[in-house]
Amino acid sequence: MEMNGGSDEEEFGFSRNYFLAKELGGSGKKSTHKLSDINIVDEQELRAAADNIEPKHEKEIEDLMKSYKSLYPRWVFELRCGFGLLMYGFGSKKALLEDFASSALTEYSVLVINGYLQSINIKQVLIALAEILCDQLKTKRKTSSENLSKVRQSFNSKSMDDLLAFLNGPHVDENDCFICILVHNIDGPGLRDTETQQYLARLASCSHIRVIASIDHVNAPLLWDKKMVHTQFNWSWYHVPTFAAYKVEGMFFPLILAHGNTTQTAKTAAIVLQSLTPNAQSVFKVLAEYQLSHPDEEGMQLNDLYTVCRERFLVSSQVTLNAHLTEFKDHELVKTKRHSDGQDCFYIPLTSEALQKLLLEISQ
Repeated sequence: MEMNGGSDEEEFGFSRNYFLAKELGGSGKKSTHKLSDINIVDEQELRAAADNIEPKHEKEIEDLMKSYKSLYPRWVFELRCGFGLLMYGFGSKKALLEDFASSALTEYSVLVINGYLQSINIKQVLIALAEILCDQLKTKRKTSSENLSKVRQSFNSKSMDDLLAFLNGPHVDENDCFICILVHNIDGPGLRDTETQQYLARLASCSHIRVIASIDHVNAPLLWDKKMVHTQFNWSWYHVPTFAAYKVEGMFFPLILAHGNTTQTAKTAAIVLQSLTPNAQSVFKVLAEYQLSHPDEEGMQLNDLYTVCRERFLVSSQVTLNAHLTEFKDHELVKTKRHSDGQDCFYIPLTSEALQKLLLEISQ
């Protein structure tokens, strides 16, 4: 009985301390963090420091990579059976996938897509695949070379649906002639939009296409629905952590903890904005869109901002809008200046380029 009493007292004490902490902290307490509080350094200095980090556990990682090499025959067999290979796990999988392609896929044509690049033309990818398949069919002499040459010349003018139909055509036996697509970071910024993912899924379901891809974002599986995963991509999942640095992939991304250009400024502002409420973010977007469409003006007047926000049901009163603006100013996201007619105007202290990047950041 004494033990139970002690346990109850401890539980009561814990509960009391919890609610005291909540009371003292105050659920409505405003954050005092500012954009200038983020410690940032020169990007070149940060990259140099990252390159000089000494690798650890090299022997263990080497043994790990050797264990993956033993899976190569199995991976090839699954590709021949019509599956797609999806590699996930901590670390860059670029070197692993390229080693697999160069040592185990020598009998097949391989097209590499670098999904970590900012933009990729998916139609150009389909045209390249169609041209490769056309060359393979000529070599196998399954179809008249003259007819294939005419078909190849018209690839640039064909629609996406026509290109997919060609890649899915019954030219030769399904297992006899296919092209492997190696996609580094299929969840990368140049590929993660809905339309591109749907085209990739349709492409993966073509009889003459096999996909080997890697993912690195924790939410990557949310890009696909059940049909895409099990029917079109037909993924065979492999957990292959490599613990390798994302050196190549990271070259095309600005470092959040560095400064030196507009992208960095947009990144740090996005960090602060993403901690605010959705309504606050929407109010900020109104101000940002106005600033982009009126680059020659000194800023957006309070009355105009309130009118737009009220029409979009973002605020219910002037008091609510003032609370958002105060929060923006406290975080140094927004500043004020006196308009020529004496009224206060609000503006975002970013260039147009940085502002566009910021809107993209908070819209993802």
